[in-house]
Order: sequence, then structure tokens, then C-alpha cells
Amino acid sequence: MLVVNRFRVPAAEGADFRDGLELARATLAERPGYRSGQIGRNLDDPELWVLTTTWEHVGAYRRALSSYEVKLHAVPLLSRALDEPSAYEPVEPGTDLNTAGARSLG
Repeated sequence: MLVVNRFRVPAAEGADFRDGLELARATLAERPGYRSGQIGRNLDDPELWVLTTTWEHVGAYRRALSSYEVKLHAVPLLSRALDEPSAYEPVEPGTDLNTAGARSLG
């Protein structure tokens, strides 16, 4: 599972934001199911930042967000993300894609 969080950050806040983003990524990396993560800044618009992380599955990501350490060191920064969907499924040749619909069995 791939998570893409984009942020719009004023240039004057860039250095502090980068430090916070690195702490958030490091904190997430300590959680079970984390596979990798990257921080990026847009080449054409340096106020646009991105944090991408990959996870074993959506449950691992959701459990990571509920951990105390992540709530303390990552969630405050993640709450600054642009308001847009952030969870993506990998699309590999020959795999079935997720379908929209209710997630409960009841």
C-alpha cells in the first residue's frame, strides 16, 4: 500500500518543516508493516512538499497512526497535509483492483 501526503508550506517555514517531516518519517519507520518512505520537494514550486510511504497493507498503516509515538511525533505534521485522498493500492500487471463500496460485511 502506498500513502502520498502532500503539503503546501510557505518558503520561510521550509527548513523547520523539513526537520518535522524527517522526524515524522523516522517515527513511522519504527512501526510494524512499514516498508519504505521518501520526502520530496517540488522542483517547480518549492512550497509543495511530499511524504510517500509504503506499507505491508492498509491495516499496518492505520495501526501505525494510532500508536502513541506517531500521534506525538507525526500526526501534528501530517494534519497539515492537503485535504485529498492519500492511500493508494499498488497496480501490478494482472492484479485485480479494489472496487468502490462499503467495507463492512454486515
